[in-house]
Amino acid sequence: MARERKKVLTGQVVSDKMDKTIVVSVSRTNRHPLYGKVVSVNKKYKAHDENNQAAMGDTVKIVESRPMSKEKRWVMTEIVEQAQR
Repeated sequence: MARERKKVLTGQVVSDKMDKTIVVSVSRTNRHPLYGKVVSVNKKYKAHDENNQAAMGDTVKIVESRPMSKEKRWVMTEIVEQAQR
């Protein structure tokens, strides 16, 4: 039986105020099912950042993982692009 691949998302860090946790905003574009208009959808995910490396404005890659708390189910794997400090 093959194991399922974990989801990988890329988004921007909108908050790094918590210890070892970042909030990542991921934006996607979807087509409206009835009207066909392209709509951008934003969703926020809480992700685990073990060494507190990511800062606000950074673009990061997050991967699905086991639940670590009530809302935290993602882990930051890499910082794709750092924001200007």
